[in-house]
Amino acid sequence: MGAGKTTVGRAVARRLDRPFFDSDHEIEARTGARIPIIFEHEGEAGFREREAAVISDLTGREGIVLATGGGAILRAENREFLHNRGLVVYLRANPHDLWLRTRKDKNRPLLQTEDPKAKLEALYSVRDPLYRECAHFIVETGRPSVNGLVNMVLMQLEMSGITRQAHT
Repeated sequence: MGAGKTTVGRAVARRLDRPFFDSDHEIEARTGARIPIIFEHEGEAGFREREAAVISDLTGREGIVLATGGGAILRAENREFLHNRGLVVYLRANPHDLWLRTRKDKNRPLLQTEDPKAKLEALYSVRDPLYRECAHFIVETGRPSVNGLVNMVLMQLEMSGITRQAHT
């Protein structure tokens, strides 16, 4: 959450001339409701059901760039689909940087708490090992520009042979 998945994913897709999908945006488009409203009416469990269906669908497509919501990796089936049907790049950021990036964002239901920084630290401790399990590559986000991150991702993809396939 706040690592830059959508921003970087969209830029990578543009550079590779591939379609881009964001699973959260896709959920909103399919339901006609914003994610905070889905959380309010269906709870996190209901949202995660919708998310799993969207990820199953999107990972079945060829030649796309997909950005998932931060909690998508909580379900084993999502991790399996992501890892086995594509190449996963984990944009890793530390909890403090994530807090700096998300502290004013009201569209993140899990952070609407008394102490969002502590919530991010708790989420990170659970999710980081799952991201590592699922990822083919890890890119440390640190403080580079979006363009710098995009270049790092493209370099990893080039080393794996993905970008050559996109240009043949």
